[in-house]
Amino acid sequence: MSWLESLLLGLLQGLTEYLPISSSGHLAIASSLFGIDGEQNLAFTILVHVATVLSTLVILWKEIVWIFRDLFSRQSWKSYSGLNEGTRYAVNIIISMIPVGIVGLFFKDSIEKIFGSGTTVVGCCLLVTAALLTFSYYAKPRHRDRISGWNAFIIGIAQAVAVLPGISRSGSTIATGLILGNRKDKLAQFSFLMVIPPILGEALLDMKDLVESAGTGAADGSTGIATLAIGFLAAFLSGCAACKWMISIVRKGKLIWFGIYCAIVGILTLIFL
Repeated sequence: MSWLESLLLGLLQGLTEYLPISSSGHLAIASSLFGIDGEQNLAFTILVHVATVLSTLVILWKEIVWIFRDLFSRQSWKSYSGLNEGTRYAVNIIISMIPVGIVGLFFKDSIEKIFGSGTTVVGCCLLVTAALLTFSYYAKPRHRDRISGWNAFIIGIAQAVAVLPGISRSGSTIATGLILGNRKDKLAQFSFLMVIPPILGEALLDMKDLVESAGTGAADGSTGIATLAIGFLAAFLSGCAACKWMISIVRKGKLIWFGIYCAIVGILTLIFL
């Protein structure tokens, strides 16, 4: 991978991680167009995902401080119904991680095979994302003030399904939350925060591969340290911009346009790739 490809893919990752159009699907399509072998660039994939997590920490730092402040206050832990708001939020994030944790523990090898199976799966999954976004747009809103533990678990299932390339994580989780009747201004924030622990956990598990790939990049044609740094910085900066933009978009409820976009890209992918 050249530095220019790293820059372009980093920008693409940062933008599409938060916009409901599937970062993994777009990276798979772009890698196919560039002729990049995904297995050789595992380090790049891990690093740009970590970069977008860091952009979440930067943009939503006030919410994160609020969660930890309530979490460690004297009145933190009672019954679930008696928890303070920050602690309840943290518990809901933990609940939302259960489905993706199960997928990661028992189906990781199967998912990795799907990622290496070509762009046909990406095209089909983009059509699924389009259908989900469209359905959520026309679903009758109920505007619950608080995300419940049960809703957090169902949204977590949507996140687990979104490990498939082409199914947008932010799109599926936000759309699922909207269908369940949760408030739009709460969902984007919850969707972006709930992904932090799984991505960081996955990065730690794959750290050995990351170090080996970075260290041997010059020898085997994979991505070297300088190229990784370019992709990381591009993903971080574009991720910061996209995170703020997406929160504003969700509040205005215009996800239908992203559904149309995913449908067009999915169809084009199936036809031409």
